[in-house]
Amino acid sequence: MNALELPHAALSSEALPKALETFNPQLPLAVAYSGGADSTALLWACHLKWPGQVHAVHINHGLQAAAENFEVHARAFCAARTIPLAVLRVNASHAIGQSPEDAARRARYQALELALKQNWGGQVLDLALAQHAQDQIETVVLALSRGAGLPGLSGMRSQWSRNGVSFHRPILTVSVNDLREYNRAAGLAWVEDPSNSDTRFTRNRIRHHILAPLQAAFPEFAPMLARSAKHIAQAQRLLDEVAQRDLLGVGNPPRIKALQVLGVDRMGNVLRHWLAHEVWQASDAQMQELIRQVQACQTRGHRIELKVGNGRVVRKGETLTLVTIDGLL
Repeated sequence: MNALELPHAALSSEALPKALETFNPQLPLAVAYSGGADSTALLWACHLKWPGQVHAVHINHGLQAAAENFEVHARAFCAARTIPLAVLRVNASHAIGQSPEDAARRARYQALELALKQNWGGQVLDLALAQHAQDQIETVVLALSRGAGLPGLSGMRSQWSRNGVSFHRPILTVSVNDLREYNRAAGLAWVEDPSNSDTRFTRNRIRHHILAPLQAAFPEFAPMLARSAKHIAQAQRLLDEVAQRDLLGVGNPPRIKALQVLGVDRMGNVLRHWLAHEVWQASDAQMQELIRQVQACQTRGHRIELKVGNGRVVRKGETLTLVTIDGLL
């Protein structure tokens, strides 16, 4: 068994086409294609479902010597099957203090957006990504290791839009084993990324040292954890709905007296929603302190001030407001 594969009771080459039955993107569609097993399976399955309507985008990060081989393979694969391909080269090196994985991810998404804008007349606005069930599980375990709340524990989103591009993850319920089985059944070749076995990267440590033993001991662990992530995502959506209604009640910016009527949990929920709406994020400790200060505010001259991110939450009259370091929102 390949080191990337996890034990699975029954492999199926039909799991991928079945998952795509409910995937209805706007056509034409682009697929992020690395040349690896996962994106190979997704690209080919989409090509079969929508002949002549599927394009491929390959991002050469240049982070390892094998990157050139990936690009050569991608060009050959698409040329042999008459799949239009766009290739972009990016500098994905990380800054001091930045995670190499995070730097590569950010560079990749920026490059994917740029590729769609620069190719095919800018008419391709939907893009499919090949993250699968094991990727989703790794995301949840990573979130657990960081003490994340419900947004982190709900895993990766299946769809979102950014800068005019609609991103899709249509195979989050399909196992890596089933994707490889699909490739074998279709006679498709792929390339292995040597960095996938490098346990200096956090996700690889999770994959090899945590998930593989868990899956061996509990064969149903993967689908059960994926199901839990789905339930958590549902709970978060409900909390978001409550926060939206509460924000209408307390106002934007929030009125201190209106906040004090809410219980601690609802106050924290609506304050997080308010900060997120302004693209700010508070740590648990900061949120607890903000709630304490709001609860303690009983006099006209009571001061509220708390550092959050690159700015501060302060009292302005009867409301809270956000102030950046230079004094402006």
